Amino acid sequence: MKKLFNLSFFYLILGLALGVFFREFTKFNDFTSVTTLSAAHTHTLVLGFIFFLVIVILEKVFTISNIKHFNIWLIIYNICLLSLISTLVARGILEVLNNDFAGLPHIAGTSHVILGLALIWFMIILKKSIFTNK
Repeated sequence: MKKLFNLSFFYLILGLALGVFFREFTKFNDFTSVTTLSAAHTHTLVLGFIFFLVIVILEKVFTISNIKHFNIWLIIYNICLLSLISTLVARGILEVLNNDFAGLPHIAGTSHVILGLALIWFMIILKKSIFTNK
């Protein structure tokens, strides 16, 4: 449970830092248009901080970490989330600087797909935990 709490705390700090970076970086570059850099802040707080905070509660109630493959899911989810956040930040920086990298949307899209599959996998793990720990 401590690992899950620490992950939640890590994503809170990262999300807040990305929010500050977004605000200061766009202000420094006199950028007033819409950029995906703002999405990195939101994605990190929701899919990282809040999601792992909920998992801490679920772990306390249902001990979901005892389900087979939970640790593998945890690794895959974090890799995908960090990949997604990285691509959002990179793409946002390039937008602010008026540059482009053609492959970046594909990387972000792949991260979104795998993250979506990981969320479905989590629901399966949660279902097993809820209905086998009566």
